[in-house]
Amino acid sequence: MSLEALEQPVGGGAEPVAGRAAPLSLGRIRPEAIRAYDIRGQAGRHIDRAGAYALGLSYATAAREAGLTRVGVGRDGRLTSPAYEQALVWGLMDGGLAVERIGLGPTPMLGWAVRKLDLDGAIMVTASHNPPGENGFKILLGDQRVHGARLRALVDGPCVERGGGSARRVSVLETYVDDLAAAAEGMAPLRVAWDCGNGATGPAVERLVRRLPGEHHLLNAHVDGRFPAHHPDPAVAENLSELAETVVAQGFDLGVAFDGDGDRIGVVDAQGRILWADQLILLLARDLLARRPGAAVVADVKCSKVLFDGVRQAGGRALLSPSGYVHVREAIQDEGALLGGELSGHIFFADGWGGVDDALYAAVQTFLAVSRLPGGLAAFRDSLPPSFATPELRIACPEDRKAEVVAEVARALAEEGGVFDPKLGLRVDGPDGWWLLRASGTEPKLTCRCESLHPDGLERLRAELKRRLAACGVDADV
Repeated sequence: MSLEALEQPVGGGAEPVAGRAAPLSLGRIRPEAIRAYDIRGQAGRHIDRAGAYALGLSYATAAREAGLTRVGVGRDGRLTSPAYEQALVWGLMDGGLAVERIGLGPTPMLGWAVRKLDLDGAIMVTASHNPPGENGFKILLGDQRVHGARLRALVDGPCVERGGGSARRVSVLETYVDDLAAAAEGMAPLRVAWDCGNGATGPAVERLVRRLPGEHHLLNAHVDGRFPAHHPDPAVAENLSELAETVVAQGFDLGVAFDGDGDRIGVVDAQGRILWADQLILLLARDLLARRPGAAVVADVKCSKVLFDGVRQAGGRALLSPSGYVHVREAIQDEGALLGGELSGHIFFADGWGGVDDALYAAVQTFLAVSRLPGGLAAFRDSLPPSFATPELRIACPEDRKAEVVAEVARALAEEGGVFDPKLGLRVDGPDGWWLLRASGTEPKLTCRCESLHPDGLERLRAELKRRLAACGVDADV
């Protein structure tokens, strides 16, 4: 089909594929955009409409070979997402699949639709928290997130036109919000500020707050793929400054923020202090363990020792996982854990929400935990034992160098007799505490963090990490 045809909207009912223009040239997504867990790259350079169409066709070919026929498609609010979603749908249809188009919304809403509509898989058009000029895809085939070598094979796989495909628009937003509101039963009438960051959560949050008790104030709820207010990444302190100022100025109990596609959460307390995701996981774990003694809680290697110690002190099993959506979720499933999460703000609930990292559901669960907490969120924050840690540090590094840098540091450590578990990345313990180095699975960056019980110890850890990076030619301010 022509590129012009891809710009024409699809009607509301099922659409046969017969009688179309000549097939679009199968320009593939460039290899640089294929990350560890999803596809992300520069729109128009690494990914374009032709690549989106080819992905739809190769996905459909793999799905049909596996006996799968009915899939969902959603998109975020990036400026290129409507065109890429359209092209993707045409490819899926030409590959013979029945496509349920849920339209604009957060990635977790698409995961929710897969469960509710009993779909065979899904593709979300999104680049999550990446810069406005980028876009990409998160892919579910069957009930498994496609990642790693399997993702690369899918993108580069055969594209077979079968015919017989169809597409229809399905509105799930109201029902999704109904389920979120139902999950909030028992919430106290809290005063909450919400920062949607101009991302895809805005329409859902606008509907949800009408159903919740208390007073709710929305920031940046208008969907705008240019992200004019601030970058949509709640794991970075400066992106939470507007929310924190609003909470303090207007006397709210807490504030919550989301990334561009709504699968990661950020939280600030009544004093405007950031509750980092590992601290939030501990709050949720204590609340869970009061009701489910002995439950297992999984957290990734970037999380604080305070979290793991706190879970054990509350009577739970604390389990360490490599970073990354896939690894954390696998650990949750393997260990039968009821809660898990990452420092980046992904939080998974095994009970009641399908084990999906849904930031709106995490917000609801946070409100419920705070409702049961004497003294509120600020009191919980004050109760945490003192520690000194950096936030998650992201250091720019070329895509083709980041794994090499980590490997070089690992070799140097091994030669010095250092002890670390390579399955967990480089999380290295020492007298002062621990430091971590790993290659980001979603960006051309290195991820680092250090934690100590003493400020002097933290400075020594930072100096060591900086020295090791410098030895690999990476000049980083850690």
